[in-house]
Amino acid sequence: SIKRFMGRRYDEVTNELKNTAYEVENGPNNTPRVRIGDRQYTPQELSALILQKMKQTAEDYLGQTVTEAVITVPAYFNDAQRQATKEAGQIAGLDVKRIINEPTAAALAYGLDKTNQDMKIAVFDLGGGTFDISILELGDGVFEVKSTDGDTHLGGDDFDQVIINWLAEEFLNDERIDLRKDPMALQRLKEAAEKAKVELSSSSSTEINLPYIMPVDGIPKHLVRTLSRAKFEQLADALIQRMLEPCRRAIKNSGLAITQLDEVILVGGSTRIPRVQDEVEKLFGKKPSKGVNPDEAVAIGAAIQGGVLTGEVKDVLLLDVIPLSLGIETMGGVFTKMVEANTTIPSKKMETYSTASDNQPSVEINILQGERPMAQQNRQLGRFILSDIPPAPRGVPQIEVTFDVDANGILHVTARDKGTGKEQKIRIEASSGLTDAEINRMREEAKANETADKAEREKIEKVNQADSMIFQTEKQLKDYGDKLSEGNKSAVEAGLAELKTAHATRDADAIEAAMGKLNEAWATASTEMYNATGADGTNPMAGSGFEGGAPNGAGNGQQGQSADSDVSDVPYEEVK
Repeated sequence: SIKRFMGRRYDEVTNELKNTAYEVENGPNNTPRVRIGDRQYTPQELSALILQKMKQTAEDYLGQTVTEAVITVPAYFNDAQRQATKEAGQIAGLDVKRIINEPTAAALAYGLDKTNQDMKIAVFDLGGGTFDISILELGDGVFEVKSTDGDTHLGGDDFDQVIINWLAEEFLNDERIDLRKDPMALQRLKEAAEKAKVELSSSSSTEINLPYIMPVDGIPKHLVRTLSRAKFEQLADALIQRMLEPCRRAIKNSGLAITQLDEVILVGGSTRIPRVQDEVEKLFGKKPSKGVNPDEAVAIGAAIQGGVLTGEVKDVLLLDVIPLSLGIETMGGVFTKMVEANTTIPSKKMETYSTASDNQPSVEINILQGERPMAQQNRQLGRFILSDIPPAPRGVPQIEVTFDVDANGILHVTARDKGTGKEQKIRIEASSGLTDAEINRMREEAKANETADKAEREKIEKVNQADSMIFQTEKQLKDYGDKLSEGNKSAVEAGLAELKTAHATRDADAIEAAMGKLNEAWATASTEMYNATGADGTNPMAGSGFEGGAPNGAGNGQQGQSADSDVSDVPYEEVK
């Protein structure tokens, strides 16, 4: 999942690399980059491609341009990961109005029609790449997050991986070859593992059949195994146990007893795993609610938040929290927290510090995020220097440091010498390795690709329209050609020939022109035939596929539709 690489340094993702079927390289500024063909892509660029596709889908449905977005992220995303997500939105050409946590969005979807009730709920969110747990209080339209916890390295991908490892070890024992070292074989294992995981949610066992998985000594070998649900649960037991500790921490930090929770909401496709549901029920002492669609709830919640921001949704207030503490490094390499984890955002905290030595001319502010006691054990978000401090004994200068966390959970830091009034500000950005110039370049590239993609899509639609028109014209000439005058029939045939030539070249402009000529020829022919039969009030082409003088489906945007009523779609399998 590309999500796991968002906002992270290359040296932070080395454990993820062995499980990817694609090539990840160390790029500029120690950032992970995915190699596709002859170029590298940042995680933000790949995420932007997905956002562009979603943007296009929304525009096709709404019939208008989409320029603004609310984007959800795992609740346990740190500042760098949130900033990287915002960068992805910018590259996709979107104005990101708000970034909200996925469990919070799911709670909005669940509780929008329950605003007159006071409830305490837990949202258990196990997606493809990450796991989050949030405890919320709902009442009078206020959705207040009490605590959040999670694991950004735990999700459905890991459940797939235990099946992949099991299959690979089975083949290794039989054939002495590790399939995980071959990218093509690894991709086939991943697809089979995901399919098996899904099937085991409703079946007690499943067969995994991978023919021709790898040649051994020139002989094609097949991999066929039966995986039971019990065996899968045994393989995944360590992962399931990892989910429970963040849940316990979240409950403890919320200040609520587990018995005070009214509902437990399951979100994310991986919550369909029966063992996951069983463990959630054991931990919380109640059956999880299935009142929301686990795949759609987060998106619905984001839409609701969009409605809140535009004023279309009234009387709803969302109070979210930061997942990890924010602070600075102080004397001795100690991490001093400025904003504690689970503080409601937006939030602003101010502390006064001083110098560590006599006549110290400057102070370096090292900004960190995490929960460990020592600075080096936490993630560095950025650093800056407040200089030109007047000479003074240690402890005399007063340096006021302000941490301002906005509604997106993104941090802004200010340091000010109270004696001189000198101030230095930093907005934590580009911590994922992307500069403003890079973001702008990627945005322009994405825009260019979007234009090219749109042109290609329009060309394909035009080719499909021409294909339909050719089919219909040939059919109508066969059925009614003897009713046309020689001149009109020749005009239609000439138009058809021109359209076939244009269709073969796949030139959209030529196709458009040829379709126009053929439509004109049909209009003339249709008028002639109608006048010839008008005396008795009948039209021999009524119901024959003619509409407005042109064959039905021609030039009207319909694709792949035929006048033959006995033609039907049949199931097929694409062989790659």
